[in-house]
This record gives sequence, C-alpha cells and structure tokens, in this order.
Amino acid sequence: MRSKSPELMNKIIEFIDERYAETGLTPSMQQIGDYLNIGKTCVWNYIKEMQSKGMISYDGCTYGIKTPSMMKLSTATTNVPLVGTVACGTPLLAEENIETYLPIPTRLLGKGKFFILKATGDSMINAGIDSGDYVIIRKQNTAEEGQIVVALVEDEATLKRYYLDQDNKRVRLHPENDEMEDMFFDNIVIQGVAVKILKDIV
Repeated sequence: MRSKSPELMNKIIEFIDERYAETGLTPSMQQIGDYLNIGKTCVWNYIKEMQSKGMISYDGCTYGIKTPSMMKLSTATTNVPLVGTVACGTPLLAEENIETYLPIPTRLLGKGKFFILKATGDSMINAGIDSGDYVIIRKQNTAEEGQIVVALVEDEATLKRYYLDQDNKRVRLHPENDEMEDMFFDNIVIQGVAVKILKDIV
C-alpha cells in the first residue's frame, strides 16, 4: 500500500479547521478534494489513515470529522461567577459577593469578561426572561439603545432594556411587560449587557 503524504495530511487538517472556524461545520469529502485538487476517494483513504493514526476523529457521517483543535474547543469551558440576584420587577440592592461559579462552554461566550445574575420578578417576560432564569452578562459600562442592560440606579441593580430619551435628556429603562411603565433617570451606571439566558424547560 502506498504511504500517505504527511504534508497532505497536515493540509487536510488545516483546511478542516479553517472551514470550521468560518462556518461552524466541517467540510465534506468532496469539498476537501476540491480544495486540494485530489479525488474524493483519495480524500476518503487519507481520512481513514488519519483516523487510524489518531490524528482526527471520524464517525462516518458526512460532516463527522473532528480535528484535535475542534475537540479542544468543544470541551473548553469558562467558570463564570454567579453574582447575587437582580430584580426584574422592583430594583434590588446589588449583591457584590460571588455565590458560586458556573462552567459555561467557552464557544458560547465570545470575547470579554462575564458574570451571571439570577433574575427575579416578571418585568422582562416579553423578552423571554422569567423569574429564576440565569442571565449571562458581558461586563461593560456602555450599551447601545435597545440592548438589555444591568443598570445600577442609586446603588440598586435592575435588568431592563436601555434607551435614551433625547427630548428630555434622560435615560429610559423599559420593562418588557405590557402591564409595567417605563422608568426614567437622569443618571445610571451600566454594569453590563445581557447576552444569553439559561433556563429550565419544563
């Protein structure tokens, strides 16, 4: 049996990693062959050889190839601190102590520093945030209009949608609940922006 080219094996892995980074999917045998200008059968033979050498993992599915880099990414987690509780109805005094750490897949977070708050109350139900949900917050002190923020108002934290009232030169915090009215403030301190919700499915 003719020996396989180590250089071509490395090129296959590099291409798989590049496509995965761009699309979140591994390329098919045909796509690998087209990129490297080799036949689909040749790619298949290389993949089987690379699997036997432990260079990749392959489950036989069309997009079932996993490189070491992909496997590392899929298992990497970040311990995100759970910081107190934030009110979604009436603002609640901000608790700065870290209660625990929750492991979150790193790929879900993106860049930045994060913390998690447990929502209480029903002021954000129209945004899909229910009492008891864990909200992942990216730590930052600015926000764009329409983003859901953790705002510190007179030493109390609240989770609301952020807007600027240009006419009155005030900040408008909008509860996502049809039965509640907007809140207006001259000054607030933004502690972070909500990026994800963790919830139980009953």
